[in-house]
Amino acid sequence: MAEIWLSRHGETEWSRDGRHTSRTDLALTSNGEADARRLGSRLADHSFSLVLSSPKQRALETARLAGFGDQVEVDDDLLEWDYGEYEGLSTAQIRADRPGWTIWNGSPPGGEAVGQVSQRVRGVIDRCGAAGGDALLFAHGHVLRVLAAVYLGLPPTEGVRFSLDTATVSVLGWEREDRTIRTWNEG
Repeated sequence: MAEIWLSRHGETEWSRDGRHTSRTDLALTSNGEADARRLGSRLADHSFSLVLSSPKQRALETARLAGFGDQVEVDDDLLEWDYGEYEGLSTAQIRADRPGWTIWNGSPPGGEAVGQVSQRVRGVIDRCGAAGGDALLFAHGHVLRVLAAVYLGLPPTEGVRFSLDTATVSVLGWEREDRTIRTWNEG
């Protein structure tokens, strides 16, 4: 059965600094570019029937630097969770007004609820399932964590349990008829 390979984009200034980044279109740092190139060597020996990316330059550039620029297709459903009014803020800044807040326990004002993100990733999972082989996704930390939870049949908020670093590879697959995590957060 086909697998879904997940790759979070390389480092940006905001990911490095712990700032929530959804719709702001940031470039990779020089470290992020180097990490994306190294990611390419991790992925080079595998064949993919489908390669998708968020439309944001940090994801598309990671795909290009990893060697998939000619194969990648943009999919808006891989956009990061919309943080609304919390865009660009750190968790500490948000908690000054909302103690204990995380993206997993409270929708950001003017942004997306977890159910909306969940609905988007269900379409991506379906598209991957119809690809006829393994799929590779270049996207963002929170949306990929929701995707993993939904893929496994868990509530989307259980994505909280799947820490995901920049420029890593994770593989969702199968053990017999059961969906599983084959690898997670490998650099």
